Amino acid sequence: MSPEKKRAMIKRDHPELSISQQCKLVRLSRSAFYYTPVGVNPDTLALMKEIDRVFTKYPFFGSRQIAAYLRREGTTIGRHRVRQLMAKMGLEAIYKRPRTSQPHPQHPVYPYLLRKMQIDRPNQVWCAD
Repeated sequence: MSPEKKRAMIKRDHPELSISQQCKLVRLSRSAFYYTPVGVNPDTLALMKEIDRVFTKYPFFGSRQIAAYLRREGTTIGRHRVRQLMAKMGLEAIYKRPRTSQPHPQHPVYPYLLRKMQIDRPNQVWCAD
């Protein structure tokens, strides 16, 4: 059950049960009952808009380059703040990633010769790189 539904079950003016007892019954912490969500700061929204503008123009920029670009334009912001806001917006730099795990199709795949062999004594099998 979601916290919103649990919060709706609790009655502030219940004649027999206090709020803390009701919270225990529905397994909701008292702090979750009294919590009111805080909206997003307008300054943060403006920064997110700027980051989105720069990222749309340069989708290959990461947090470091976006922070440097914004600093050159006069906006004071750190790289970690840019990274945090980019993660919140779901932005990720587009770049060519390494393909180190993909074998070449013409290279042979050698069989593992020790798969069904039972190794039960020292010096029975040796290995080298």
